[in-house]
Amino acid sequence: MKVVKLWVQSNFMIHTIDLQFYDQRNVIASYLVETSEGPVLVEVGPHSTFPHLKKGIEDAGYRAEDIRHVFITHVHLDHAGAAWWFAQNGAKVYVHPKGLRHMADPSRLMDSARRIYQSMMDSLWGKMEAIPEELLVAVGNGEKVEIGDQTFIAWDTPGHAVHHISWQMDKVVFTGDVGGVKILGGPVVPPCPPPDIHVEDWDASIELLKGLSPDALYLGHFGRVDDVQTHLNDLQKRLHAYADWMKPHFDEGTDMKEITPLFTEMVQEELRSFGITSEEDLGSYQAANPSWMSVSGLMRYWKKRAERES
Repeated sequence: MKVVKLWVQSNFMIHTIDLQFYDQRNVIASYLVETSEGPVLVEVGPHSTFPHLKKGIEDAGYRAEDIRHVFITHVHLDHAGAAWWFAQNGAKVYVHPKGLRHMADPSRLMDSARRIYQSMMDSLWGKMEAIPEELLVAVGNGEKVEIGDQTFIAWDTPGHAVHHISWQMDKVVFTGDVGGVKILGGPVVPPCPPPDIHVEDWDASIELLKGLSPDALYLGHFGRVDDVQTHLNDLQKRLHAYADWMKPHFDEGTDMKEITPLFTEMVQEELRSFGITSEEDLGSYQAANPSWMSVSGLMRYWKKRAERES
């Protein structure tokens, strides 16, 4: 495994580390940022991919033990699962105020995931252990964290998750999942797992990102995006297209087991139209953004919206 890209951005360097989730490329990224106080990580991926993360840190010229600061966009296992390893070595972990309790006590998060993934839980995600609260730092909207010569600004960006932060550093933004999934030159697609999908909040978050006018976005899945405004416009359109596709099925009370293969085929046909045709590349998109989870998340969105409007 190698660090797949090094970007020199203004007065800092960003290393993109491919965590090779389930031996697939370009699915989950972690970012190592060099500062005058040493390396910082933005996103850490699941504990199951920690050997790849450790090797990526070493390829950038550091040791995993050198990481003293970890920035998390949200507490889902594919973004925050390995944070506890760095905390046990004394690193501070910066997180949304609504996500802090899950990092301090991940038992509910892990129990929920285990009900979904069952026997595959350990191979997919590995462990997630509690982080002492003195090492967890809740960062509110617009607050700044200074690490040496770099400043990270937290932007509250719900829509994918209520506990979601996009981290701005100079003219780039690390968007987690609210910036969508874009792999191998394919289209940007919205990851819509339950329980927090909220289209209107996501719209507002996209508009916030547009207003920042960054030079580049760094996605959790996967890598750097330079054509920011086009990317965000396409994401917004596809988010609404997915939600609108799901609405008639919700209205008709269609069983999700019937919807999932239809939705999966619709998504894969669109990917193929963008030139994502190999089973490996389609699999990378599916690993980063499982179709069945978006069916569940969008059906829940329409249910909650109907309840609010009744």
